[in-house]
Amino acid sequence: MAGIIHLGDIRKNYFLGRQVIEVLKGISLDIYKNEYVALMGPSGSGKSTLMNILGCLDTPTGGTYVLNGKDVSRMSDNDLADVRNQEIGFVFQQFNLLPRLTAVENVALPLVYAGVPKKERMEKAMQVLEKVSLADRSHHRPNEMSGGQNQRVAIARALVNDPSIILADEPTGNLDTKTSYEIMDIFEQIHSGGNTVVLVTHEEDIANHARRIIRLRDGVLESDKRREETTTAVQL
Repeated sequence: MAGIIHLGDIRKNYFLGRQVIEVLKGISLDIYKNEYVALMGPSGSGKSTLMNILGCLDTPTGGTYVLNGKDVSRMSDNDLADVRNQEIGFVFQQFNLLPRLTAVENVALPLVYAGVPKKERMEKAMQVLEKVSLADRSHHRPNEMSGGQNQRVAIARALVNDPSIILADEPTGNLDTKTSYEIMDIFEQIHSGGNTVVLVTHEEDIANHARRIIRLRDGVLESDKRREETTTAVQL
């Protein structure tokens, strides 16, 4: 069975003058529909580079990346932008909300780019804000909300286009412990609702919310374990 994400021997090199820096050295993996995956690794492991490739923000130097049946590894920047808007919902550590827009307007932004009429996109944006328990703050701007509320808005924006995958980059990095767990509860609900979630984090307790943990080190896969395997010791 083909995954919703298929990576075949993905390599990424950067060039400093004549020097070649190998960041990813042949990553092959499949992520299936409705999986909940944490991507981990120390600084310099290549996880940020891999996340940028998964999110179609960068292209690999070699190898194949098939996302939901589309080979995106050789696409032009314009085609990649279309794929990003249709297939991927992003959640960032810094929220990346537009300060002058209200919560509902921020959530509706991907639908603007998709050409959805205003009335329809506002209705859809409100529905998704309800999913993250923030409908009552729909007309507040980012500076009128807490960090946790802004991250809920960012999650709603990621969901509004019904993407193939939700890609979250350190989504709790700017939040206190209590708020972090509230945000992780929302990701749990998103996963339970049938979405595929890929979470990039360096925090073990956040990664342990996922069902599968993939670890990178020095540009290669170090381990790939389902949570049943990672929690065996605890059960004993």
